Amino acid sequence: MERLSVSEIIQKIEAEAIFEAIAEDYSFTIKIDDYVPFACGAVHDGHQFRKELWDNCLHTEYDRWYEEDPCTKEFVKSLPILIAGCDSRFEYDLNRDPDNAVFETAWGKELWKTPLDEAQHRKSLEKHFAFYSVVNALIKKLEDLFGIAVVYDMHSYNWRRWDREVPVINLGTTNIDNERFGADVESWRQSLSELQLPHGIETTSKINDTFFGNGYFLKFITQNFKNTLVLATEFKKIYCDELQQIIFPEVVLSIEEQLQIKIREHADAFYKAHKRL
Repeated sequence: MERLSVSEIIQKIEAEAIFEAIAEDYSFTIKIDDYVPFACGAVHDGHQFRKELWDNCLHTEYDRWYEEDPCTKEFVKSLPILIAGCDSRFEYDLNRDPDNAVFETAWGKELWKTPLDEAQHRKSLEKHFAFYSVVNALIKKLEDLFGIAVVYDMHSYNWRRWDREVPVINLGTTNIDNERFGADVESWRQSLSELQLPHGIETTSKINDTFFGNGYFLKFITQNFKNTLVLATEFKKIYCDELQQIIFPEVVLSIEEQLQIKIREHADAFYKAHKRL
């Protein structure tokens, strides 16, 4: 893995280089093992929280972990193209637009003892801007090469806060072209419903049952690239004990091993269905 500036990362993408890098400020990683018409993203995987903010934050380290999406990068680490955030969404949220990416409140609670100053706020937004500069270059390259692309936007969610039964996997689709891509959404939902998980976990998958695909990562790509489908894929946190902060590695590994196959199969079918004639 190399440590590269944003401009160096973009240059490598434009040159169709094979590489793995971390941004020079350590805010995100990107890996390209091959140029293929699909990519994976894990924008909420990060847990870093820069030290100058520690004493001013009203939330504990556990509070932050609880609202993040641990292991979502791990789920797709073996796929050829992967971009993932390293910083906690409590510093800035890559799945929100720039005007709302730096929180003042988080999940109904005040976040800061005193408001962030302008320099602290700007530093976080610069990281947000840098990430999306690379996303823009990446998706442009994939559309230039293949004409069509699909992005698997990986998330997880806390199921214990719900007062009803919720699916193991939820697909959020309200901001994509469902008339054009509806069959691809359904085939992805069906494939995920066939995951075989340890401990007798029954896999269920639904569309717009808990979340609706309103994240900025999806919206940014969808609004700027008309030939790229983003599949916002939310896993119920059945792979950890969200109250005790314990990861279940055997469940994580099972998901990762099966997604290696399922994503490639789905992406191949997607490309065959939509590629240029």
